[in-house]
Amino acid sequence: MMSESTIIKKLKNLIPSHIIEVSVPREGRIFVYVSKEHLKKVIAFLKNEGFAHLAGITALEKSDAFELLYHLSMEGTLLTVRVNLSLNDVAPTITDIIPGALLYEREVHDLFGVKFEGHPDLKPFILPDDWPKDVYPLRKSGTSQEGKAKEKQKRSHRRLAAHMESLNDSDANI
Repeated sequence: MMSESTIIKKLKNLIPSHIIEVSVPREGRIFVYVSKEHLKKVIAFLKNEGFAHLAGITALEKSDAFELLYHLSMEGTLLTVRVNLSLNDVAPTITDIIPGALLYEREVHDLFGVKFEGHPDLKPFILPDDWPKDVYPLRKSGTSQEGKAKEKQKRSHRRLAAHMESLNDSDANI
């Protein structure tokens, strides 16, 4: 098993310009901050070093940006690659490096609206087929302005349909 210091040394020696910051908050846990432009190179390097298991991709919405977190593991060490991305920016897909990222990227797209350039299929994965376009349930704002208008309209239609159904039920009781 490689130690955290060995992993960090390899990262800094082999791809020094790609790493923004590295931290080790405790044994078996490493955080690596990289720019969006270097994400694929860093992921490919880590995969070749033995971090072949992608445990997940998550996102965190900050005030004006997303932070994408790529969780990779190897022999008891969990390494998270962190990338900052503006709210309207596009992230590169890593499905060509780690095919298992396909579903994780679709999930992040569904829930946050992050687009992944080069992804083979960003159709809805978790959300139902009739989910309103541009409405992202884990975004702090919930949606884009266009999506808010569509969602409001759908809620109005649902309320009207429920009201009409209750009227039909009361007519049947007369």
